Amino acid sequence: MTQPRNTPGVPAALSGAVDLSGLKQRAEASQQQAGPSAASGEAPPPSGGAGGDGAGGAGGAVIDVTESSFQAEIVERSMNTLVVVDLWADWCGPCKQLSPVLEKLAGEANGAWVLAKVDVDANPRISQLFGVQSIPTIVAIAGGQPVDAFSGALPEPEIKQWLNKLLDALRDKLPGIRAAEEGAAAEPVEEPEDERFTEAEDAFARGDLAAAEAAYQRILDAEPANEQAKAALNQVRFAARAAESDASAIAKADADPADLDAQLAAADQEVAQQQVEAAFARLIDTIRRTAGQDRDRVREHLVGLFELFDPADDRVAKARRDLAGALF
Repeated sequence: MTQPRNTPGVPAALSGAVDLSGLKQRAEASQQQAGPSAASGEAPPPSGGAGGDGAGGAGGAVIDVTESSFQAEIVERSMNTLVVVDLWADWCGPCKQLSPVLEKLAGEANGAWVLAKVDVDANPRISQLFGVQSIPTIVAIAGGQPVDAFSGALPEPEIKQWLNKLLDALRDKLPGIRAAEEGAAAEPVEEPEDERFTEAEDAFARGDLAAAEAAYQRILDAEPANEQAKAALNQVRFAARAAESDASAIAKADADPADLDAQLAAADQEVAQQQVEAAFARLIDTIRRTAGQDRDRVREHLVGLFELFDPADDRVAKARRDLAGALF
Protein backbone atom coordinates (compact mmCIF):
# COMPACT_ATOMS: atom_id res chain seq x y z
CA MET A 1 0.00 0.00 0.00
CA THR A 2 1.03 3.63 -0.29
CA GLN A 3 3.41 4.71 2.42
CA PRO A 4 3.15 8.31 3.67
CA ARG A 5 6.47 9.91 4.12
CA ASN A 6 6.52 9.68 7.93
CA THR A 7 5.93 5.92 8.06
CA PRO A 8 8.33 2.98 7.69
CA GLY A 9 9.24 2.10 4.10
CA VAL A 10 9.82 5.69 3.02
CA PRO A 11 13.36 7.11 3.05
CA ALA A 12 14.01 8.79 6.38
CA ALA A 13 15.32 11.91 4.65
CA LEU A 14 11.84 12.59 3.27
CA SER A 15 10.30 13.15 6.71
CA GLY A 16 11.93 16.57 6.74
CA ALA A 17 13.23 19.07 4.22
CA VAL A 18 15.75 17.69 1.75
CA ASP A 19 18.26 20.09 0.27
CA LEU A 20 18.25 19.00 -3.36
CA SER A 21 20.60 21.78 -4.33
CA GLY A 22 23.46 19.82 -2.84
CA LEU A 23 23.59 17.68 -5.94
CA LYS A 24 23.81 20.73 -8.16
CA GLN A 25 27.32 21.63 -6.99
CA ARG A 26 28.50 18.07 -7.51
CA ALA A 27 26.92 17.98 -10.95
CA GLU A 28 28.57 21.26 -11.96
CA ALA A 29 31.95 19.97 -10.82
CA SER A 30 31.44 16.81 -12.89
CA GLN A 31 30.40 18.85 -15.91
CA GLN A 32 33.57 20.97 -15.74
CA GLN A 33 35.69 17.83 -15.73
CA ALA A 34 33.66 16.21 -18.52
CA GLY A 35 34.16 19.04 -21.01
CA PRO A 36 32.06 21.56 -22.99
CA SER A 37 29.16 19.29 -23.92
CA ALA A 38 28.50 18.30 -20.33
CA ALA A 39 28.98 21.86 -19.08
CA SER A 40 26.27 23.00 -21.46
CA GLY A 41 23.78 20.99 -19.43
CA GLU A 42 23.18 18.44 -22.18
CA ALA A 43 22.03 15.17 -20.66
CA PRO A 44 23.47 11.87 -21.88
CA PRO A 45 21.35 9.63 -24.11
CA PRO A 46 18.42 7.91 -22.38
CA SER A 47 19.36 4.66 -20.70
CA GLY A 48 16.00 3.02 -21.33
CA GLY A 49 15.05 2.20 -17.75
CA ALA A 50 13.19 -0.72 -16.40
CA GLY A 51 10.26 -0.05 -18.72
CA GLY A 52 12.38 -0.74 -21.79
CA ASP A 53 11.45 2.35 -23.81
CA GLY A 54 12.89 5.05 -21.57
CA ALA A 55 12.08 8.60 -22.51
CA GLY A 56 10.64 7.39 -25.79
CA GLY A 57 7.98 5.33 -24.01
CA ALA A 58 5.57 8.23 -23.49
CA GLY A 59 7.12 11.15 -25.31
CA GLY A 60 8.16 14.12 -23.13
CA ALA A 61 6.15 12.75 -20.21
CA VAL A 62 8.96 10.31 -19.37
CA ILE A 63 12.57 11.44 -19.01
CA ASP A 64 15.79 9.69 -17.98
CA VAL A 65 17.70 11.68 -15.39
CA THR A 66 21.35 11.55 -14.35
CA GLU A 67 23.33 13.47 -11.73
CA SER A 68 24.32 16.02 -14.37
CA SER A 69 20.71 16.68 -15.46
CA PHE A 70 19.14 16.38 -11.99
CA GLN A 71 18.92 20.11 -11.30
CA ALA A 72 17.28 21.04 -14.59
CA GLU A 73 15.07 18.01 -15.10
CA ILE A 74 13.84 17.51 -11.54
CA VAL A 75 14.42 20.53 -9.30
CA GLU A 76 13.75 23.32 -11.82
CA ARG A 77 11.00 21.43 -13.63
CA SER A 78 9.20 20.81 -10.32
CA MET A 79 8.77 24.57 -9.88
CA ASN A 80 6.14 24.42 -12.64
CA THR A 81 4.67 20.93 -12.43
CA LEU A 82 4.74 17.73 -10.42
CA VAL A 83 7.77 15.51 -11.02
CA VAL A 84 7.54 11.87 -9.99
CA VAL A 85 10.98 10.29 -9.55
CA ASP A 86 11.24 6.55 -10.23
CA LEU A 87 14.39 5.15 -8.56
CA TRP A 88 15.06 1.78 -10.21
CA ALA A 89 17.78 -0.68 -11.24
CA ASP A 90 18.13 -3.35 -13.93
CA TRP A 91 18.41 -6.17 -11.39
CA CYS A 92 15.23 -5.13 -9.54
CA GLY A 93 12.28 -7.42 -10.33
CA PRO A 94 9.52 -5.23 -8.83
CA CYS A 95 10.96 -2.26 -10.79
CA LYS A 96 10.17 -4.10 -14.02
CA GLN A 97 6.55 -4.40 -12.92
CA LEU A 98 6.18 -0.84 -11.64
CA SER A 99 8.03 1.24 -14.25
CA PRO A 100 5.81 0.33 -17.23
CA VAL A 101 2.72 1.25 -15.20
CA LEU A 102 4.19 4.64 -14.29
CA GLU A 103 5.22 5.28 -17.90
CA LYS A 104 1.71 4.44 -19.12
CA LEU A 105 0.08 6.78 -16.59
CA ALA A 106 2.53 9.57 -17.41
CA GLY A 107 1.72 9.25 -21.10
CA GLU A 108 -1.99 9.54 -20.34
CA ALA A 109 -1.58 12.60 -18.07
CA ASN A 110 -1.34 15.18 -20.89
CA GLY A 111 1.66 16.82 -19.19
CA ALA A 112 0.02 17.26 -15.77
CA TRP A 113 3.03 15.50 -14.27
CA VAL A 114 6.37 14.16 -15.48
CA LEU A 115 8.02 10.84 -14.73
CA ALA A 116 11.77 11.17 -14.07
CA LYS A 117 13.54 7.79 -14.17
CA VAL A 118 16.80 7.41 -12.22
CA ASP A 119 19.03 4.34 -12.49
CA VAL A 120 20.38 4.12 -8.94
CA ASP A 121 23.41 2.03 -9.99
CA ALA A 122 24.52 4.64 -12.52
CA ASN A 123 23.60 7.56 -10.25
CA PRO A 124 24.30 6.52 -6.64
CA ARG A 125 24.48 10.11 -5.35
CA ILE A 126 20.81 10.67 -6.22
CA SER A 127 19.72 7.60 -4.27
CA GLN A 128 21.97 8.70 -1.37
CA LEU A 129 20.41 12.15 -1.47
CA PHE A 130 16.95 10.65 -0.99
CA GLY A 131 18.19 8.15 1.60
CA VAL A 132 16.88 5.24 -0.45
CA GLN A 133 16.88 1.96 1.47
CA SER A 134 15.09 -0.25 -1.07
CA ILE A 135 13.87 -0.05 -4.64
CA PRO A 136 11.67 0.67 -6.35
CA THR A 137 11.19 3.92 -4.50
CA ILE A 138 8.94 6.62 -5.95
CA VAL A 139 9.33 10.22 -4.81
CA ALA A 140 7.01 13.11 -5.72
CA ILE A 141 8.80 16.46 -6.12
CA ALA A 142 7.00 19.82 -6.17
CA GLY A 143 8.45 23.29 -5.74
CA GLY A 144 11.98 21.85 -5.52
CA GLN A 145 11.20 19.60 -2.52
CA PRO A 146 9.90 16.06 -1.92
CA VAL A 147 6.23 16.10 -0.94
CA ASP A 148 5.39 12.39 -0.76
CA ALA A 149 6.79 8.95 -1.58
CA PHE A 150 6.16 5.23 -1.54
CA SER A 151 8.26 2.12 -2.01
CA GLY A 152 7.45 -1.20 -3.63
CA ALA A 153 5.37 -2.09 -6.70
CA LEU A 154 1.81 -0.92 -6.03
CA PRO A 155 -1.19 -1.88 -8.19
CA GLU A 156 -2.20 0.65 -10.85
CA PRO A 157 -5.44 1.73 -9.11
CA GLU A 158 -3.53 2.65 -5.92
CA ILE A 159 -0.94 4.58 -7.93
CA LYS A 160 -3.72 6.49 -9.70
CA GLN A 161 -5.30 7.35 -6.36
CA TRP A 162 -1.96 8.53 -5.00
CA LEU A 163 -1.32 10.70 -8.06
CA ASN A 164 -4.82 12.19 -8.05
CA LYS A 165 -4.46 13.24 -4.41
CA LEU A 166 -1.15 14.91 -5.19
CA LEU A 167 -2.51 16.70 -8.25
CA ASP A 168 -5.55 17.92 -6.32
CA ALA A 169 -3.34 19.26 -3.52
CA LEU A 170 -0.85 20.94 -5.88
CA ARG A 171 -3.14 22.24 -8.62
CA ASP A 172 -3.22 25.80 -7.27
CA LYS A 173 0.50 25.83 -6.48
CA LEU A 174 1.99 24.53 -9.74
CA PRO A 175 0.76 26.31 -12.90
CA GLY A 176 1.80 23.46 -15.17
CA ILE A 177 -0.79 21.11 -13.67
CA ARG A 178 -3.74 23.44 -14.27
CA ALA A 179 -2.50 24.37 -17.76
CA ALA A 180 -2.23 20.69 -18.72
CA GLU A 181 -5.70 19.89 -17.41
CA GLU A 182 -7.26 22.88 -19.16
CA GLY A 183 -5.51 21.90 -22.38
CA ALA A 184 -6.86 18.36 -22.12
CA ALA A 185 -10.39 19.68 -21.51
CA ALA A 186 -10.21 21.98 -24.54
CA GLU A 187 -8.77 19.35 -26.84
CA PRO A 188 -11.50 17.77 -28.98
CA VAL A 189 -11.85 14.04 -28.68
CA GLU A 190 -11.55 12.41 -32.05
CA GLU A 191 -14.19 9.77 -32.56
CA PRO A 192 -13.06 6.53 -34.18
CA GLU A 193 -14.13 6.05 -37.79
CA ASP A 194 -17.19 3.91 -38.40
CA GLU A 195 -16.04 1.25 -40.85
CA ARG A 196 -19.57 0.88 -42.19
CA PHE A 197 -19.63 4.51 -43.31
CA THR A 198 -16.10 4.24 -44.65
CA GLU A 199 -17.18 1.32 -46.85
CA ALA A 200 -20.15 3.28 -48.17
CA GLU A 201 -18.16 6.47 -48.76
CA ASP A 202 -15.43 4.58 -50.60
CA ALA A 203 -18.02 2.98 -52.87
CA PHE A 204 -19.58 6.38 -53.59
CA ALA A 205 -16.16 7.90 -54.32
CA ARG A 206 -15.34 5.27 -56.92
CA GLY A 207 -18.76 5.72 -58.56
CA ASP A 208 -20.26 2.42 -57.45
CA LEU A 209 -23.60 3.89 -56.43
CA ALA A 210 -25.31 0.50 -56.06
CA ALA A 211 -22.70 -0.66 -53.55
CA ALA A 212 -22.91 2.66 -51.68
CA GLU A 213 -26.71 2.43 -51.49
CA ALA A 214 -26.50 -1.14 -50.21
CA ALA A 215 -23.94 -0.18 -47.57
CA TYR A 216 -26.04 2.69 -46.24
CA GLN A 217 -29.15 0.51 -46.29
CA ARG A 218 -27.37 -2.09 -44.13
CA ILE A 219 -26.65 0.62 -41.57
CA LEU A 220 -30.31 1.65 -41.53
CA ASP A 221 -31.48 -1.95 -41.25
CA ALA A 222 -29.41 -2.21 -38.06
CA GLU A 223 -30.10 1.36 -36.87
CA PRO A 224 -33.37 2.70 -38.33
CA ALA A 225 -32.96 6.02 -36.52
CA ASN A 226 -29.45 6.75 -37.85
CA GLU A 227 -29.96 10.22 -39.36
CA GLN A 228 -26.50 10.34 -40.93
CA ALA A 229 -27.18 7.15 -42.87
CA LYS A 230 -30.63 8.40 -43.90
CA ALA A 231 -29.23 11.63 -45.31
CA ALA A 232 -26.40 9.83 -47.10
CA LEU A 233 -28.77 7.27 -48.60
CA ASN A 234 -30.93 10.08 -49.98
CA GLN A 235 -27.88 11.65 -51.59
CA VAL A 236 -26.81 8.34 -53.17
CA ARG A 237 -30.28 7.59 -54.52
CA PHE A 238 -30.55 11.07 -55.97
CA ALA A 239 -27.13 10.75 -57.62
CA ALA A 240 -28.19 7.45 -59.18
CA ARG A 241 -31.44 8.97 -60.43
CA ALA A 242 -29.72 12.00 -61.88
CA ALA A 243 -27.11 9.84 -63.59
CA GLU A 244 -29.80 7.74 -65.29
CA SER A 245 -32.00 10.64 -66.40
CA ASP A 246 -31.91 11.91 -69.97
CA ALA A 247 -29.76 15.01 -70.42
CA SER A 248 -32.59 16.49 -72.51
CA ALA A 249 -35.11 15.98 -69.69
CA ILE A 250 -35.51 19.70 -69.05
CA ALA A 251 -36.29 20.45 -72.68
CA LYS A 252 -38.77 17.57 -72.84
CA ALA A 253 -40.52 18.73 -69.66
CA ASP A 254 -40.78 22.29 -70.94
CA ALA A 255 -42.24 21.02 -74.21
CA ASP A 256 -44.90 18.87 -72.49
CA PRO A 257 -46.00 20.15 -69.05
CA ALA A 258 -48.48 17.25 -68.75
CA ASP A 259 -45.69 14.61 -68.90
CA LEU A 260 -45.28 13.79 -65.20
CA ASP A 261 -42.18 11.60 -65.62
CA ALA A 262 -40.50 14.36 -67.62
CA GLN A 263 -41.23 16.92 -64.89
CA LEU A 264 -39.67 14.72 -62.18
CA ALA A 265 -36.59 13.94 -64.31
CA ALA A 266 -36.22 17.62 -65.23
CA ALA A 267 -36.31 18.63 -61.54
CA ASP A 268 -33.54 16.13 -60.78
CA GLN A 269 -31.44 17.52 -63.62
CA GLU A 270 -31.97 21.07 -62.40
CA VAL A 271 -30.88 20.18 -58.85
CA ALA A 272 -27.82 18.37 -60.24
CA GLN A 273 -27.00 21.54 -62.21
CA GLN A 274 -27.42 23.69 -59.06
CA GLN A 275 -30.66 25.21 -60.39
CA VAL A 276 -32.35 24.37 -57.10
CA GLU A 277 -35.00 27.10 -57.03
CA ALA A 278 -36.06 26.29 -60.60
CA ALA A 279 -36.44 22.61 -59.68
CA PHE A 280 -38.59 23.40 -56.65
CA ALA A 281 -40.74 25.85 -58.62
CA ARG A 282 -41.25 23.29 -61.42
CA LEU A 283 -42.59 20.65 -59.05
CA ILE A 284 -44.78 23.07 -57.10
CA ASP A 285 -46.36 24.26 -60.37
CA THR A 286 -46.93 20.61 -61.31
CA ILE A 287 -48.63 19.99 -57.95
CA ARG A 288 -51.00 22.89 -58.65
CA ARG A 289 -51.98 21.28 -61.97
CA THR A 290 -52.48 17.75 -60.67
CA ALA A 291 -54.64 15.87 -58.21
CA GLY A 292 -54.98 12.51 -56.50
CA GLN A 293 -52.15 10.01 -56.88
CA ASP A 294 -50.29 12.15 -59.41
CA ARG A 295 -50.19 15.03 -56.97
CA ASP A 296 -49.02 12.73 -54.16
CA ARG A 297 -46.25 11.35 -56.37
CA VAL A 298 -44.92 14.80 -57.22
CA ARG A 299 -45.20 15.96 -53.61
CA GLU A 300 -43.21 12.95 -52.36
CA HIS A 301 -40.55 13.59 -55.01
CA LEU A 302 -40.29 17.24 -53.95
CA VAL A 303 -40.03 16.35 -50.26
CA GLY A 304 -37.26 13.92 -51.16
CA LEU A 305 -35.38 16.76 -52.85
CA PHE A 306 -35.83 18.91 -49.74
CA GLU A 307 -34.02 16.22 -47.73
CA LEU A 308 -30.89 16.71 -49.83
CA PHE A 309 -30.40 20.11 -48.21
CA ASP A 310 -30.00 21.63 -44.78
CA PRO A 311 -33.50 22.26 -43.35
CA ALA A 312 -32.40 25.84 -42.60
CA ASP A 313 -31.58 26.50 -46.27
CA ASP A 314 -33.59 29.57 -47.34
CA ARG A 315 -34.50 27.92 -50.66
CA VAL A 316 -36.01 24.94 -48.84
CA ALA A 317 -37.89 27.16 -46.37
CA LYS A 318 -39.46 29.19 -49.20
CA ALA A 319 -40.34 26.10 -51.21
CA ARG A 320 -42.05 24.53 -48.19
CA ARG A 321 -44.21 27.64 -47.80
CA ASP A 322 -45.05 27.57 -51.51
CA LEU A 323 -45.86 23.86 -51.29
CA ALA A 324 -48.27 24.48 -48.41
CA GLY A 325 -49.96 27.18 -50.49
CA ALA A 326 -50.26 24.83 -53.47
CA LEU A 327 -51.74 22.02 -51.37
CA PHE A 328 -54.17 24.07 -49.35
